[in-house]
Amino acid sequence: MNPFTYYMPTRIIFGPGKLAELATTPHFTWKKALIVVGQGGSTRRSGSLERVRSLLASRGVEAVVYDKIRPNPEVAQVEEAAALARAERCDVVVGLGGGSSLDSAKSIAVMAKNPGRYWDYMTAGTGGRKKPEHGALPIVAITTTAGTGSEADPWTVVTNPDTREKVGWGCDLTFPALSIVDPELMVTLPPKQTAYTGMDALFHSVEAYLATCHQPASDLFALEAVSLIARWLPVAVADGSNMEARTALAWANTEAGICETLSSCISHHSLEHAVSAFYPHVPHGAGLTMLSVAYFTDVAERNPARFPDLARAMGEDVDQLPEGDRPFAFSTALKKLIRASGLADETLSGYGVKESDIPALAANALSANGGIFACTPVRQNQGDVERIFRRAYQQG
Repeated sequence: MNPFTYYMPTRIIFGPGKLAELATTPHFTWKKALIVVGQGGSTRRSGSLERVRSLLASRGVEAVVYDKIRPNPEVAQVEEAAALARAERCDVVVGLGGGSSLDSAKSIAVMAKNPGRYWDYMTAGTGGRKKPEHGALPIVAITTTAGTGSEADPWTVVTNPDTREKVGWGCDLTFPALSIVDPELMVTLPPKQTAYTGMDALFHSVEAYLATCHQPASDLFALEAVSLIARWLPVAVADGSNMEARTALAWANTEAGICETLSSCISHHSLEHAVSAFYPHVPHGAGLTMLSVAYFTDVAERNPARFPDLARAMGEDVDQLPEGDRPFAFSTALKKLIRASGLADETLSGYGVKESDIPALAANALSANGGIFACTPVRQNQGDVERIFRRAYQQG
């Protein structure tokens, strides 16, 4: 067993109906909140934004809303929202929505307390690598999707459109102090978004299991999350009102976030970040899915050791296969899940990605998100990454 560090400081309130505890929990101690939501308006249409404002008001908490967060969050909105938090003297940032809103809330909380530009603090690519010496505002995460696990990890992913870099970053300051995971908030999520977010949670778990920095706790959470998603994601896509499926996926997603705290993503995410940095209209979960079969097959060819466990977790009868075929049972299971979740027709070319982009995409993945290549269980250079992109492109 490799040495490891275990640090998971976030308090999580989980279960159907638990949003109501926002009005009564003794763990919300602040007086004025900046509520961060997406620009698409789903939290208004579903009533969740008004409900959160009402629950906060019932305990005497004022609220200001920032509603310009894009599906792939960008630097300008982070900085604008941080300026609003300072001007309004907010003492807590509440992220309400999917991973984009929750990630942005973390970045906004840092910039509300620190000078300069957001990119000054990024530790990869063209980032300035400064430390946020003035701390951050406390963060509360209320998730309405089962996708990024951002309620249970410190990570925030923001794009700099000027440099076409989409970079993940986080530190102890960006753990949520409090997270509420209420599957009832997820029933209005459309089938396609349910599929995209569920696949994102799957890949967080798979990558954490494969990462060279995995540890005993992350392994347990990862395999259970993979099993739950394989079973329940097609059910939730087919019937979004199925509360058993929504609850199972909500927990799997939170497990995946814990995995990202205790272990790490690997370079699969680096490749996707390059795609959606170049093509911001590509949903993150879609990008991961379109790359996934090519990516994991390539890695399994070079380091097959942990793939049979993942295939078993997805329900494959691995032991009846010849030993040499067992690692690739995971790719078989992955293809089945992609089809069952309604994503089999998604292709890179369908989103406008050009095969001629591949060298630049590979270079971007290695430069802007090179850090997690170190946790990947195989060494990958420019040629390796280009090969995976080409495999994925040709599969579409």
